[in-house]
Amino acid sequence: MRWAVRRTERSSLAVYLGAGEAGAGRNAGYAAPGQGSLDLEARVLYGRSGVWRGREVYVDLEAARLKRQGLADETRVDATLGLRPSKRWLLLAQTYAGQADRSPVRSRWLKSEISVARAFGDWSVQAGWRDTVSGRETPRDQGVVLALWRKL
Repeated sequence: MRWAVRRTERSSLAVYLGAGEAGAGRNAGYAAPGQGSLDLEARVLYGRSGVWRGREVYVDLEAARLKRQGLADETRVDATLGLRPSKRWLLLAQTYAGQADRSPVRSRWLKSEISVARAFGDWSVQAGWRDTVSGRETPRDQGVVLALWRKL
């Protein structure tokens, strides 16, 4: 459930409340797939767009708190910076950071992703690279990012 608290022509502030069940791909990197049960998430999202040196830019900042059953609770912070050098191209720099509360694991991570997206009408193709910059008790994610997007 997402609620837009404030919206202007160039910015948006929203809150998000959600729940997720255990399953492969849902768990934290420090836990085995299927471990844990229910996640409850509260997230604050802020986005702002503008023009810098004649180019469209935007920033997206998100802070989240996850209450997890069967796993350590987590705090996460995500940030995205986007620059559109032309109408069909978009450059993205993203970071994903977080920390689990509980010892002895007390996992923490900082991951970065750099990518470029090219629009073809209503469709866009994104390609980039993701890497774990630093972390403790977390797997090293490293590899190619590929995505196909469609405007609705």
